[in-house]
Amino acid sequence: MQIKITFLGATKSVTGSRHLVEANGLKFLIDCGLYQEREFRVRNWDPFLCPPSEIDAVLLTHAHLDHSGFLPRFVSSGFKGNVYCTAATADITRVMLLDSARIQEQDAEAKKRRHRRQKKKAPHPEVPLYTVEDANSCFPLFKPVPYSKSVKLSNGIDFTFHDAGHVLGSGMIEVKVRQKDEERILIFSGDIGRTDRPILKNPTFFEKADYIVMESTYADSIFPDQSEMIDKFIEVLLDTIDKGGNIVIPSFALERAQDILYYLSKATFAGQLPPIKVYLDSPMAINITDIFERHSNLMDDEAKHFILEKKSPFNFPGLRFITSAMDSRQIEQIKEPAIIIAGSGMCTGGRIKYHLMSNIMRPESTILFVGYQAQGTLGRIIVDGAKQIRILDKKYPVKARIVQMNGFSSHADSIQLKHWLFNLQQAPSHVFVVHGEEKQANHLAKIIRKERGWNVTVPEYQDQFVLD
Repeated sequence: MQIKITFLGATKSVTGSRHLVEANGLKFLIDCGLYQEREFRVRNWDPFLCPPSEIDAVLLTHAHLDHSGFLPRFVSSGFKGNVYCTAATADITRVMLLDSARIQEQDAEAKKRRHRRQKKKAPHPEVPLYTVEDANSCFPLFKPVPYSKSVKLSNGIDFTFHDAGHVLGSGMIEVKVRQKDEERILIFSGDIGRTDRPILKNPTFFEKADYIVMESTYADSIFPDQSEMIDKFIEVLLDTIDKGGNIVIPSFALERAQDILYYLSKATFAGQLPPIKVYLDSPMAINITDIFERHSNLMDDEAKHFILEKKSPFNFPGLRFITSAMDSRQIEQIKEPAIIIAGSGMCTGGRIKYHLMSNIMRPESTILFVGYQAQGTLGRIIVDGAKQIRILDKKYPVKARIVQMNGFSSHADSIQLKHWLFNLQQAPSHVFVVHGEEKQANHLAKIIRKERGWNVTVPEYQDQFVLD
């Protein structure tokens, strides 16, 4: 029995998830993610470890770009195999990749103009990492697979998607490899969801596995109780409304935007908020919200009950969906308090930059961060306490109230990660800790060694392991 795994991303970092598995003469990739941290983005341009044409398949845990965003580049470089994922992930990934491709094209053109003006040369070609055409070439390769259905990848290799409870359609991947009379079970956690979040079902737990590859994003954090977090959220909104300011919420288009709408909908129908305009200023989030409604069968019982009462989680008095750039810019002219939800969630691009420009200098306004902010991003700079920020080559003093609420995270915290892993009824042969900054990954590894004495490794970039 011999299985080889090579870690090509999300090693002591959060983005760029790519894990290459070789077994029974087959090569397949678990996730095909984009590097988003500034210090690692250069890896998006590096040649792949082996020609993409040699990879037989990609198994996609979910649609977030740090797991799916390298696919267009991978396909344009020669990959021709199937991309397996759930139907909801396929629908959402289509939206995410097309948006990412447009941003790649726009950024490349802007960089070209800037460098021409500054008479400087970039270390990489002033071309997009991939184009809209490249993104469209991915979609015929997608093969939707329902949860809990075992799929034969090749002779002696099967895989099954299990609900990860992280975002709509997210899956943990159980891979079974058989050689002669032996079988090994590999579990790839993807991003592990929480057991107390709205809309989605709880993550799947396992009793048996030989090898575990698991995330560690918030391995050193403990999130507040859900009810306490919602109370704090409402308190921040009311306090800012009383001051006459806007609440600007940088939000990921997938899951976080829908969670925020869900909480606002419940608060509105419960009379916890005064009449107030709420703007979802993100065409991508609007498209994904529509996908949520089409896949309502994947929602948890509470969300289904909410829908049965004819109270849509994504439609309530005061809510407006903003699609055009012109309407987006008009929001800046509104004088009365408003709640503005816009992307990107880490403030690296998109319409949120314009809303920051209009509100970051207003002491009565609040910039409310409800998601992870990677190192090097504008969002991370703001939450780390910068007194001044730069947006579109202009400096702005930070005078608005800055609030970060990690309780909105769709990732499991330290307690929930342990609960998930320690549900195993017997020790796995090895645990590999990925998808976390070095501090968090090492923290989880230390806990596993101390509390269970299991074999655990925090892999380095391009580390290879032979599993037997």
